[in-house]
Amino acid sequence: MTDRTINIFLADDHTIVRQGLAKLIEAEPNFKVIGEAQNGRQAVRKVERLNPDIVIMDIAMPLLNGIEATRQIKKLSPQTKVIILSMHSHDRYISELISLGASGYLLKDSTGAEIIKAISAAMKGDVYLSPSISRRVVEDYLTLKKTSSREDLYTKLSNREREVFQMIAEGHSTKEISDILCVSPSTVKTHRANIMEKLQIDNISQLIQFAIRLGIVDVQSQDIDT
Repeated sequence: MTDRTINIFLADDHTIVRQGLAKLIEAEPNFKVIGEAQNGRQAVRKVERLNPDIVIMDIAMPLLNGIEATRQIKKLSPQTKVIILSMHSHDRYISELISLGASGYLLKDSTGAEIIKAISAAMKGDVYLSPSISRRVVEDYLTLKKTSSREDLYTKLSNREREVFQMIAEGHSTKEISDILCVSPSTVKTHRANIMEKLQIDNISQLIQFAIRLGIVDVQSQDIDT
């Protein structure tokens, strides 16, 4: 590990998690937290400006989930390493995140030592997975585990459709979504129709239930700071 300062950015919608991570990280020599975000869209915007070495990213965040935020960050700032720190081991996301260039996937019950190991591994260009995640990856590979048919359909959504899908599931109105994405309401309605057709979903209630099952949105309401 180099002796230079490693700049780290935290993206999680829970303040207490960010505070705990910051305290843990800054106890290490040469590690410095240079910014925080409480939703995915805010994370992308701040990371582009701050250009950190490492982003520690939650998956279930408002406005833009951690997967889509990772996709955008790796496009805008390819040299930035992204480590996923999630409450759940979302099987279907692990391979997608690794293919996007994520440098690690840890569960939130990981020890502080594991988080430090993941950061060190990422800086060396390696990928670090929690032991339980590593076992699951191997098991899935050996059994060629398949996702459900509707989850397969989700992969057919475009990046923009995934953004709209999440915001609809979070309860945002067409006007709110159009304002956030800087597109016309008719464009949002077109995206919504395409999403419903691609996912073979008949109503918004089904869409919300599906988003919860995917782990893209939490059941509880969340404060959103854009």
